[in-house]
Amino acid sequence: QVQLVDSGGGWVQAGGSLRLSCAASGRTFNTPTMAWFRQVSGKEREFVAAIAWNGANTYYRNSVKGRFTISRDNAKNTVYLQMNSLIPEDTAVYYCAAPRSGMTWGTFAFVAAPGNYDYWGQGTQVAVSS
Repeated sequence: QVQLVDSGGGWVQAGGSLRLSCAASGRTFNTPTMAWFRQVSGKEREFVAAIAWNGANTYYRNSVKGRFTISRDNAKNTVYLQMNSLIPEDTAVYYCAAPRSGMTWGTFAFVAAPGNYDYWGQGTQVAVSS
């Protein structure tokens, strides 16, 4: 089992920044790939970003490229999502996610699929006002 705790959300004006954190505990050696998703009430959960174990491989959804940066500190079992130049469309509950076991890096479509993740944080609300 892996436990994930999201934090760092809040309210910010457009153009502002937030840094989300996701602390993992438990069988964290099973979490080579970590990801962030977001969800707006009434809509499907959508992929935001993912990072491989070595930190060198990352994916982002197009709308956040150049504004968001995913990173990880394996010594602390923590993944971060630095969000800059926030826009109202970024408003959502953000969730970090980890796969069940040893999911290796793959294509964007594979890594971005919510069904490949079995462990989820509790979510942290991000609200961006115009």
